[in-house]
Amino acid sequence: MPDEKPARAANIFDVARLAGVSHQTVSRVLNGLPNVRPATRERVEHAIAQLRYSPSPAAQSLVSRRTRTLGLIAPAVSDYGPTRIGMHFSMAARAARYSVNTITTVDDDPGAVRAAIEGLLRQRVDGIVLIVMDIGVVEMVRELDLSIPVVAAASSSRRSPLLVQIDQYRGARAAVRHLAELGHTRIAHLAGPARGADAIERVRGWRDELAERGLPAVDLVYGDWSAEAGYRIGREMDLEPGMAVFTSNDLMALGLMSALRERALGVPDDVAVVGFDDIPEAAFLYPPLTTVRQNFAALGELMLQKVLVALEEGQDETVDTPLATHLVVRESTRALVVDGDEPVGGLELPAPVEGVPGR
Repeated sequence: MPDEKPARAANIFDVARLAGVSHQTVSRVLNGLPNVRPATRERVEHAIAQLRYSPSPAAQSLVSRRTRTLGLIAPAVSDYGPTRIGMHFSMAARAARYSVNTITTVDDDPGAVRAAIEGLLRQRVDGIVLIVMDIGVVEMVRELDLSIPVVAAASSSRRSPLLVQIDQYRGARAAVRHLAELGHTRIAHLAGPARGADAIERVRGWRDELAERGLPAVDLVYGDWSAEAGYRIGREMDLEPGMAVFTSNDLMALGLMSALRERALGVPDDVAVVGFDDIPEAAFLYPPLTTVRQNFAALGELMLQKVLVALEEGQDETVDTPLATHLVVRESTRALVVDGDEPVGGLELPAPVEGVPGR
């Protein structure tokens, strides 16, 4: 009689299925992190005991050499999104009793990032996370073959176990859908840099939403994420009453609205404006800015959890669903009024949301 095939050892995903939780929650329990309900922690611990789960031998070998230090590679920019992601990752790492060595790359290109990775490897970090803005760096990350876990926060239409991201594409479609439902048929797009990973996904969402509605994808202009670029481009864009502009971030929207005021074009009376990010100042612009909110705190924590799971099990092959965005409607958009008639489609001015005071 042939020998029976030995049973496969349980892994972290088996524990998660048995306990009815995510593998990130199991990782939190294993690492003693807070924010796990006592009942959930007890259920996970029971599943661990029932399955006789222990980290893989490779992971256990790695544990013995751990420095409890993680490397963070971030672009040397003051943009709201990358700054917040890095901050929330570092906070989550400290809560897990890890220190973070941060390297900022002046040039967000593959060569500079590769040099930063080599520097962190020399420091014997346990894992490396990257906040990626350039599409070339995204491709370089896919080709990495390191002996420690690597996770990147990077937008891409091509999913990968290495990447975690916020759904820029659907966020952009929601912004354009909102403008179209208000009656706008000419919706310009002030995009981020042409090689920007987030910008590329937002352009793709803008194009696809317009195409689905039979509207022309015209008036695409690229900026550099700054308020100065929004102002400069806003002075030159071919804009006229009745148009709308989907702006790829709130800072460029701020500059754009300043330029529109100088051109005697009112927002939203003449030109509706939607931003992206929901920076803290967005609710206090004049008028308050309709924008797409991103959950940077959740993304920072997800980056850490991916690293911790990989340290316990080896590189995590799970492809994570992009985190959802949320459209926040304020007073920079309203139903389009044509020749003094009632708002198009009978739509009314959206009410302020989520406690934002009216103006």
